Amino acid sequence: MQNIAVRLKNGDVIVGDGGWGTMLMQRGLKHGEVPEMMNLSNPDILATIADLYLDAGAEIITTNTFGGSSLRLHLASLEDKADEINRTGVEIIRNETAGRAYVSASVGPTGTLIAPYGKTTPDEVYLSFVNQIRELLAAGSDLICVETMTDLQEALLAIKAVRSLSAEIPIMATMTFDEKPRGFFTIMGVSIEKAALGLEAAGATIIGSNCGNGIEKMIKIARAFKDHTHLPIAIQANAGLPLMLDGQTTYPESPAFMAEKTVELLEIGVQIIGGCCGTTPEHIRAFRSVIDNFRSI
Repeated sequence: MQNIAVRLKNGDVIVGDGGWGTMLMQRGLKHGEVPEMMNLSNPDILATIADLYLDAGAEIITTNTFGGSSLRLHLASLEDKADEINRTGVEIIRNETAGRAYVSASVGPTGTLIAPYGKTTPDEVYLSFVNQIRELLAAGSDLICVETMTDLQEALLAIKAVRSLSAEIPIMATMTFDEKPRGFFTIMGVSIEKAALGLEAAGATIIGSNCGNGIEKMIKIARAFKDHTHLPIAIQANAGLPLMLDGQTTYPESPAFMAEKTVELLEIGVQIIGGCCGTTPEHIRAFRSVIDNFRSI
């Protein structure tokens, strides 16, 4: 496939996949279990989910390595499995996509607080990311996705770790924001302007937001990013905020509703559109239809 950065530079719009946690829970992942261990215990489930998203039209398939840093795995006493989890996570998706989609290696927060807010040092966080990303690159990722970040310092350390290992690999860096009276901020107080400027300066290729918001708030977030960057923007909205109905977690935003609102993201100029929590292959199929119509205009 053509390098994703080249396609974006040429103005293409690319369809991402949807929520992985949602799909894993539907297939047996229990509350409190470490999702990344399924790379080792149930790789066929990961392959099945990848196929469902491919069939729905996704052009980017995410690896199940979000919590694959040694610091995060340490919280479950699984740090000795880190290399295998990350390597296998990429291999599963790479083998299943077989060149039909970009393999996006997920790198999430370490689950620790960096000093002075916590006891973890920046060097410890950086080294944890380096070790994770080394395996993700060696296994054949097409891009690294630093996602669901709320601490800009941690996001920058992850990007620094990528760039210490590769000057060329595309990096998609997305943060999670909450709407406040003065605008959108992460729980660590990072504004969209500060995030956009920081992520771009650190060497990200694509920036934007994922998780934490339904499609309507993500449209507002996309507009704010557009005001502060010339980089390609990625948006991966939740299917709304989760609700408990009859003891089950459900998400209220339907594929049709989210797809209708996707038109506004396209009008803003968002170039990567996928989904996060609660979105399914049905959502991605609906997005793909809207995006294909937009491409043909």
